[in-house]
Amino acid sequence: MFFQLTETFSHYIGRITATRNRMTENLRDAGFHVIDSSANFLMMSPPVIRAKMLYEALRERNIFVRFIPKPRIDNYLRVTIGTDEEMDIFYDCFWTS
Repeated sequence: MFFQLTETFSHYIGRITATRNRMTENLRDAGFHVIDSSANFLMMSPPVIRAKMLYEALRERNIFVRFIPKPRIDNYLRVTIGTDEEMDIFYDCFWTS
């Protein structure tokens, strides 16, 4: 039983890691500042507008990320890594009106 759980967790960890790395690369290529991470989320800062404005625009599209108005991170959004499909929807929203 333990080995089955280990294999299952390893599979999901691998998928999350691959999705996080792909999204980090895509966002950086688009000009976002993304803090290096080994977690299941990204901390990203938009290149042109303030994070709070982006947070509000994403929320209007029913894309939920976290904006934390604290010193040093008040221009970052915390984005939890979802499925590839969810992350593609998140990324694509920057290029559609």
